[in-house]
Amino acid sequence: MTTNLGMISCEAGAPDKPAFIGSWPDGTERVMTYAALNRMADAFARGLVAHGVARGERIGILSANRPDYVAAILGAMRAGVVPVPINFKFPPATIAYIVADSAVRVLVCDEPRRASAPATDAVVLTFEGEGDGTFASWLDEGPFDAVDPAADDPALILYTSGSTGRPKGVLLSHASHLWVAHVRVPEYRLNDERVLIAAPLYHMNALALSFLVCASGSTAILLPQFQAAHYIEAITRYRCTWLTAVPPMIAMMLREKEALAAADLSSVHSIRMGSAPVNEALAQTTAALLPNAHVINAYGTTEGGPIGFGAHPDGRPTPSGSVGYPHPEVEVRLVGENAPERGTLQLRSPGQMLGYLNRPDVASPVTADGFYDTGDVFRRDGDGFYYFVGRVDDMFVSGGENIYPSEVEHVIEEAPGVAQACVVPVNDDIKGTKPVAFVIRKAGSDVTEDEIKAFVLANAPAYQHPRRVWFVDRLPLTTTNKIDRNALMARATEAMAEPEGAGSS
Repeated sequence: MTTNLGMISCEAGAPDKPAFIGSWPDGTERVMTYAALNRMADAFARGLVAHGVARGERIGILSANRPDYVAAILGAMRAGVVPVPINFKFPPATIAYIVADSAVRVLVCDEPRRASAPATDAVVLTFEGEGDGTFASWLDEGPFDAVDPAADDPALILYTSGSTGRPKGVLLSHASHLWVAHVRVPEYRLNDERVLIAAPLYHMNALALSFLVCASGSTAILLPQFQAAHYIEAITRYRCTWLTAVPPMIAMMLREKEALAAADLSSVHSIRMGSAPVNEALAQTTAALLPNAHVINAYGTTEGGPIGFGAHPDGRPTPSGSVGYPHPEVEVRLVGENAPERGTLQLRSPGQMLGYLNRPDVASPVTADGFYDTGDVFRRDGDGFYYFVGRVDDMFVSGGENIYPSEVEHVIEEAPGVAQACVVPVNDDIKGTKPVAFVIRKAGSDVTEDEIKAFVLANAPAYQHPRRVWFVDRLPLTTTNKIDRNALMARATEAMAEPEGAGSS
């Protein structure tokens, strides 16, 4: 079995089977078989060596999703060169910081992102074209013997979103993500599936799934980025069977009435949901949209790895809202004054990071006994199932009471007529802070602000009820398709100056 993560595409796929099918909104398509993927990965590894890029040095990738993006990552890792996928939605100054912080030697861009490439001493290549200065010009056809990495050799550097400061480069080993893929292969059984990937490859969700596709010998439809109408069309066109999504993606799909009217989504039998709990309201919405799909409520982090929970060993069904039972190869514990029933999640697994790049100023989140502290609060029920409560960073205090936004959101989303909610704090002269909410109504609903307040007061502690409710058509998203709470807090602060009821239409 290989020890180099870049060789993962050599393990299972038949040479003539499509590994990745790139599909663009204009109808353009690129099919890359396993044979073509491995030829390109070898050719790029040879090209890096020929151009003097040494083992341990870094290449950056600033591009939307495309099949040769995956080949570039695999090829770099085969050569012992460390790929750094970069969030192209970051502002130019942040992109420049990442390129400098990781000491990128070569920066590979797609043409739309070429203008975002910072002034740098790195060689800049474009995926498009054939001449000098292109990715193709660095492909040296022929076989390549992949390096055998040491245990502490990084395979990848993924930068966190930086919502609480400068993005941190997370160092991930070859062994960690080979373990992730090999654990998931028998659990997910994707070998005959058509997987749809629209999340960005600079994010753990899509990248780990791409490695799993390779290890499974399955086929992935790779969209450049998520666009709801294109996503719906791709499910129909390619008869996709297995999806990953975050709750805002479901909400955006529901708005595409014309695309949904022309679509056949019956092929989808599994959808893996992440970034937010799958509560009953979201489960019902997803079931209405994808009636044949089983919903997998997933939890993972870049630093701690994408595997933490799974099925109950006794075969008990996972309750709605739970991320599952601790995975048998992962050690899990809750710490804090209410542990072990409730507390901050710490886990230890072969999938966790090596550490942060160039950040001696950041305290390590890994404990002395090797557990990664996630900063996420969970509760555990009597059957051993775990439920996400909220981020420690998101928790705020109102009148001496700790409030976790996700707990309040869960209650609001159980109210009749509510599709989705986001709760944020605003300043209050008496309480210090108090909760307010932004709510998306279900289609045809006319639920009011007063009705939502009354529902929360009847179903949760009084201090949790939102003091104001504003109805919106959509919630702002971060670059990784998570709800942008900072943007909503700023919006709420401005809206508090308006008369009550002004935002309730």
